[in-house]
Order: sequence, then C-alpha cells, then structure tokens
Amino acid sequence: MPLSNQQLADIFNDIADRLDIQGELVFKVRAYRTVAENILNAPRPIADLWREGVLEQVPGVGKEIAAKIDELMRTGRLEFYERLRREVPDGVAAMLRVPNVGPKRVKEFWEKLGITSIDELEAAARAGKLRDLPRMGEKAEQKILAGIESMKRRATGRVRLGDALPIARRIVAALRQVPGVHKAEYAGSLRRGKETIGDVDIIVAASDPEPVMQTFLAQPGIAEVLAAGETKSSARLENGLQVDVRVVEPRVWGTALQYFTGSQLHNIKVRELAQKKGLTLNEYAVSKLGGKDSADGGETFEDEPTLYARLGMAYIPPELREDRGEVEKALELGPGRVVMPDLIALSDLRGDLQMHTTWSDGATDVMSMARAAIALGYEYILITDHTAGLGVVNGLTPERIAEQRKEIDRVNAQLRKEGVRFRVLQGAEVEVRGDGSLDLPDEVLSQLDLVQASVHTALTQPREKITARAIKAMQNPHVHILGHPSGRLLNEREGADYDWEALFRAALEYRVALEINADPSRLDLNDVLARRAAELGCKLSISTDAHAPDGLNNMILGVLVARRAWVTPDSVINAWPLTKLLKWANKTRA
Repeated sequence: MPLSNQQLADIFNDIADRLDIQGELVFKVRAYRTVAENILNAPRPIADLWREGVLEQVPGVGKEIAAKIDELMRTGRLEFYERLRREVPDGVAAMLRVPNVGPKRVKEFWEKLGITSIDELEAAARAGKLRDLPRMGEKAEQKILAGIESMKRRATGRVRLGDALPIARRIVAALRQVPGVHKAEYAGSLRRGKETIGDVDIIVAASDPEPVMQTFLAQPGIAEVLAAGETKSSARLENGLQVDVRVVEPRVWGTALQYFTGSQLHNIKVRELAQKKGLTLNEYAVSKLGGKDSADGGETFEDEPTLYARLGMAYIPPELREDRGEVEKALELGPGRVVMPDLIALSDLRGDLQMHTTWSDGATDVMSMARAAIALGYEYILITDHTAGLGVVNGLTPERIAEQRKEIDRVNAQLRKEGVRFRVLQGAEVEVRGDGSLDLPDEVLSQLDLVQASVHTALTQPREKITARAIKAMQNPHVHILGHPSGRLLNEREGADYDWEALFRAALEYRVALEINADPSRLDLNDVLARRAAELGCKLSISTDAHAPDGLNNMILGVLVARRAWVTPDSVINAWPLTKLLKWANKTRA
C-alpha cells in the first residue's frame, strides 16, 4: 500500500532531525522540513500525484526529493534514509523530543558521553554526569530531567479534543445520510468532551449494517482498515486516529449509546445500582438477574433518558458521566428530571472575550472578526491584541492602542449605520511580567473596556513565586480576566504549578474572572479546576483566543470544558447581556 501523506511527512521530518544532529548545512535541513510540512498540508494524497507523475506540483519537491518519494512508493523503503538511520541511531534521534534539547546538545551527549537513548540521558542526568559539559551546569541538567518527566506524562498516544471532534462530526454526518440509518452519534470520551481522547467510537442505529460499513470504509483519510466486520469496523486514519463504527438495532439505541459513552467508572456505578434492583445492564438491554445476556431477554430502550428513568434516575448529560457525584444527584432528583438542567450551552453565550487582529498577531482586521461574530449570533466581542511586552510582532503600545480605538469606533459606527445591534469592545491581552507587574501603565489600562492579563513566560517558576506573580497582576484594579491561567499546551507543555486554592480565592477577592480558553491547544482552565473555581464562587469567561474568523468556531470546545465542570450561565460573564457585563466591569474598577 502506498505511503500516506502523514507517513511521508514523518520520514522527511526524521531525515531533517538526523541531518541536523550530524551538523548538516542549515538550508538542507530546512529543505526537508519544508517538504514535510508541504506534504502534510497537501490537498490531495501524494500517492495520487506520484501515480500521475506530477510530484513536483508540491512546493519544495524537486527532482531529488521526487526520486526519494518514488523509491518510497515503489519499495516501501529509502536507502538514503536507512543509511542515515545506521549513522544516527534511533535512540539518539529520539532525544530531540526532550524539551529544551536541540541537535547540537544531542550530538554532544552522544559523542562525548556515549548516550544513545532517552533512558540513558535520564540516568546520566540523575547521576550528575551532564553538568560538566560546556554551558551546561546543574540548573540545565535539572531542566532536562523535568523535560523528560513532562514528556513521559504527555506520551499517552491521545488526540486533542479539538482535533478529533471535526473528524468525528464529518464521519457521523456521512453515516446519517445512508438510507436506512435511524440515528448516528459519536460516543466514548469524545461525547463526554474529554480534553484528549484515545480513539473515536461511533454508534449507528440501522436495520441493515452493510451500507453503513461500506460508507464508513470509503471515507477519505483512511490509511489502514484494521477490521471490517458485519456490525463493527475499525480504521486508522492518516493522522493516526483510530475510528470504530458499531451498528446496533434501533430498539437498543438508548442502552448502546449509554454503554459506549461511558465513562468506565460511571458505568460501573450505574450497573451496581441496577444490580441492587435485581437487574443487569449491558449494551443491549436491562434484564432480570440471571436472565439472558442480550436484547432478546430484557427491556430495550430507544433513548437514554428512558433508560436512566428505568433505574430510578434523572437523565445525566454525557459530559457529567465521570463518577463525580452525578449518579448520586440523579438518584436524588429521580426519573423525569435532568441533572444540572441549566448546564451552560453554546446558545447561552452572547459574546467572545478574547481574539486577535492584525493589530498584533491576528490574520485579519477588526471588521472581519466582527462580521464573523455577528454571523454566529453574538451581541459583542472583545478585541484583545497582545501588548508589546510579549515580544509579539506589532505588540500594542499606548500609542497604537489609541490608534486601534479609532478603528474600533469606525467599525461600531458602520454597524450602527447598517442597523446591526452589535458592539465591538476594546481590550488587550496584557503581559504579566516576572514580578507580577503589567506592561501597560494604569492610565492606558483604564481607557480599555475590559483588560485580560496573561502569564506567558517563566511558567516553571516555583509555586510560591508564580502564584504571587499572578495574584499581584489580579490585584491591579484595571484587570478583569486572567487569561488561560495555567499556560499549558495540550500534549506539548504542562502548565504552571500554582497554588490553585490561593489563586481562586484571590480571583474571588479581587473580582477577576478566570478564562476557559477554547483554543484546541489550551482548554485552560481544565474541567477539574474550573469546577473548583465555580464552587468557590469565581466568575469565568469562555473565549476562543481566535486569531482568524474560523477560530471563533472553537467556542464549543470551551463550552464542553465548562459543562464537564458543572458550570451554569450565571457564572460565565460572556453569557451576560452587554449592559450587565459592562456594569460588572466598571464595578471591578471601583
């Protein structure tokens, strides 16, 4: 089978890594990385272009690279790559995955200390064998150990929610169009809105499974069919994500969807509850203990609320099914009710309180972001371009903030002229310096509608120091929101080690809202921290941190985090009408 775009990109990136370790010329290393990126982003499978003899249509693919792709496609291997792997062992190349370890340092570890794997690197660091290398020292050695620990925690093989959700929605939409399909839905941790998922489970209610399976296995982006059964098929996509599709009879839809949504702990507790009532519960039916273990021997349910009611429970929204008190609450409420009926929904949000434009590192202007938000039904947005302290190109200075205000005023005037009830607010994402001070003076901050303060740098400061730093920023009377509080990047970087209780109590005292950042790489605060903050009475904002109009569509990811946190609209400041929001903002300055 010809290699997928992902597989080709991985090979060329690996070639670049090994050449970099060898000390190859920078332009050659960069050429391979550019090719890898262009292959990964190509609109068509490279295999098709290879068959058509037009590989050079891909930017960066000249005769030499085209010949290498041809060899890979024909033979499944590349002699140049195999030779390079013999010269630079796999374990040596793997050390580049350790944060803050570059190719020169890897070469040094390998050639001077004979280290050929991450495990050997960790052992050497723990034994203090790295610190005597030039420009190393004990502090750098400890950073390498911390990086290895972080890498181990991230090496879960799990995919970010924001990456999996669009794929699942596309496949589900295709399956719903198959004749004879009654219902189709993604289940598992994706339906529960977990920040990362292992694979995608899709449940389909249909009497005839064959056309469902045919449609699924014909979906674009499938790299390998893992199983093709009558009622269950599995495939691995080009991005490595595994998708499983199961077909069930419509009459057992409710039990199947509940069972495969999970979580495991939630399902165990529900099954234990059923057993206390003399019943068993599986993916097919509710049966009497000792009865047949199939839909033929028990009660079937076409929807989940009826199933939960049969067990004496209120309906539990999928995002709450984590065994965090939802089963007990459902029993307390009883059948016919809903646990947390006022759980926040996407439709509750009236605006988006973090986005960027060409005034800093955004891709478009204020009016374009405004019109995209209007199309989503919002009543207002807050423009929060970066300030100059972060080092972002075009970071806002006091002078440029004044110029930006003129543009925002023009946009608002134009929208009023068109009869559009909408308001663009001016804010800024102000940088929190290492000592907790902000990189704009108070007289400038006081002129903004709302101010977001964010910690972007020195996230590895000790707990006491970074907690005090964030609290000092929140003490500024002009700060309304603490942006992406932990600073983490999913599957890439862990967040700051705050004393979260102290941080939340400070946010409550100084009346600062805590952001749930809906960017797919952040989802920060996470669900556990957001729930604790809300329990203490803190206000929250749910914002996209969009840098282009399409980014506004990520709001659903932040809403899923908030739903998992049992958050209601009254706690979310951008679920409020504009008048209430501005009144709150002015009050925080008093």
